[in-house]
Amino acid sequence: MTKNGQPKIVIIGGGTGLPVLLRGLKKYPLDITAVVTVADDGGSSGRLRDDLDIPPPGDIRNVLAALSDVEPLIEEMFQHRFKTSNELAGHSLGNLILAAMTSITGNFVHAIQEMSKVLNVNGRVLPAAAESVILNAEMEDGTIVSGESKIPYSGKRIKRVFLTPEIAHPLPETVHAIRQADLIIIGPGSLYTSILPNLLVPKLGQEICRARAKKVYICNLMTQAGETLDYTASDHVKALYDHMKSRFLDTILVNSENIPSSILDRYSEEYSKPVHFDFTQLYELGLEVVQGEIMTLENGVIRHDTKEVANILYSILLNETKKRFKA
Repeated sequence: MTKNGQPKIVIIGGGTGLPVLLRGLKKYPLDITAVVTVADDGGSSGRLRDDLDIPPPGDIRNVLAALSDVEPLIEEMFQHRFKTSNELAGHSLGNLILAAMTSITGNFVHAIQEMSKVLNVNGRVLPAAAESVILNAEMEDGTIVSGESKIPYSGKRIKRVFLTPEIAHPLPETVHAIRQADLIIIGPGSLYTSILPNLLVPKLGQEICRARAKKVYICNLMTQAGETLDYTASDHVKALYDHMKSRFLDTILVNSENIPSSILDRYSEEYSKPVHFDFTQLYELGLEVVQGEIMTLENGVIRHDTKEVANILYSILLNETKKRFKA
C-alpha cells in the first residue's frame, strides 16, 4: 500500500478494453499504474511512429484520457480526430500533442508525465517498453506476419506471437510498480495484439509471473476473428501460459449475463460469438473463477461494464487485504 493507505494496483493491456476498465477504477481510493502496449503500428499512431521515430502514442492517449480529471470539453479536444483531406487526416490531437511533447522533452516517458500533469491524471501511465517494438505472429502453417495491425487480417490461425527486437526493456518504474502491487489486473483486450505484447517484454513478463500480488485475468466477452476464433475461456488462458511458460494467474473474471440475440446475430456476421466459459477446464488450470454481470451495450457494441467490473475487482482487492492482515 501507499503511505496514505491506498492499495496499489497494476493494470496491463491496451486497445479499447483498458480505458473502459480504468474509467471505473479511478473512482475508487486506489494507487493506479497502467502499463500500456507500444506495439501499435496502425492509423495515426503508426504514421507518427514511422515519421517521427517515436513509440506509438494512441493507446497511451486513450489511457491518459480515461484517467484524466478535467472538464469534458478538454478531454473531447484531446481525443478529437481530424477529418480533413490533408496530412492531418486521421490524426487525433492528443497523438500530435504527445508527439510534440516528446520532441520538446526528448523523451517519450517524460512527455507522458507532462501530459499527465496537464490532464490531472489519477494514476501513472507507463509504456510497456522504453522503445517501440514490432509484434510478429507465427501462424500454424509456419508463415510469419509482422505488424500488430496486420495480424488479425492474415486469415490464418495464430500459433504464437513474438516481439522484435527481442531484447526490449521495461522502465524501472514499471518493474517497481509490479513488485509493490497488491493486485495485478491483466486485460480486458485483444489476446494476441493488446495483452501479450506487454507480457512478452522479457523482464516485464518475468516480474509479473513471480510477483507476490494476486493476478486477475479479465476474460474477453466475445471471440475475435483473426485472433481467437472459437476460443473458449481456457483457450485464452492456455495461450497466456504457453507464451509465458508459467501458470501465473490466480483468478479469471467471466461474464454471466445473457447477450440479446439481435446483437449476437450482428456479431456473427463478423465471425464473433460469446466466449464459452468452460469451467471444468478453468478449474483444472488451478484458477479461481469469478462470475458477474459485467457486460453492457454502447451504441450496439458489446463492452465490459466499467462500474460492475471495477466493483468486483475492488472487492477482490479488499478480500486479499483482509487475508494478509489476518496472516
